[in-house]
Amino acid sequence: MRSCSLVNADGQAVVWASRLLRRPVPERVAGIDFMLALWRSAARNGYRVYLLGAEAAVVEETARIATGQGVEVVGHRDGYWDERKEPQVVAGVREARPDILFLAVPSPRKEYFLARRQKELGCALVVGVGGSFDVVAGLRSRAPRWMQRTGLEWFHRLAQEPRRMFLRYAVGNTRFVALTAVHWARLRTGRSRDA
Repeated sequence: MRSCSLVNADGQAVVWASRLLRRPVPERVAGIDFMLALWRSAARNGYRVYLLGAEAAVVEETARIATGQGVEVVGHRDGYWDERKEPQVVAGVREARPDILFLAVPSPRKEYFLARRQKELGCALVVGVGGSFDVVAGLRSRAPRWMQRTGLEWFHRLAQEPRRMFLRYAVGNTRFVALTAVHWARLRTGRSRDA
């Protein structure tokens, strides 16, 4: 992640923690909001787009919807491949010559994939968008605006996919809160070297 040109806070907890740790970020930018804004820009400016990730039917529907919004989708592929197929996936993207690649595979898989292959992809911009294709294709829904504004979108996601999201939120969020508390305590006692 440190090698990325841009890293946005896609979770309200990150925004809250940044404020608590005296390193505030301006706001939360959800991956789907960023993706849809880039789609509008791509449609206006003629940028070529490749969609990589999700299940085959989902990425096909996402490509259909993007094309209907004026986006030039030059290729798409599902996110299910093993290590042996990775060179073929990369070659398929590179041959399509997209300006923007939207990568909808889970973390940390997308980060590891990009660390290994980003230069080979040949894209001016690669954006990790998590489960955004599922939302665009109608498989999942966004939380109501009030939940988004109050930082409760995670709860909406958990309610939609309890089996898949439980570990992320029960274990991941608990660990995040614990790490934030440790850094906060160090700041309070003046022992933080670099929070």
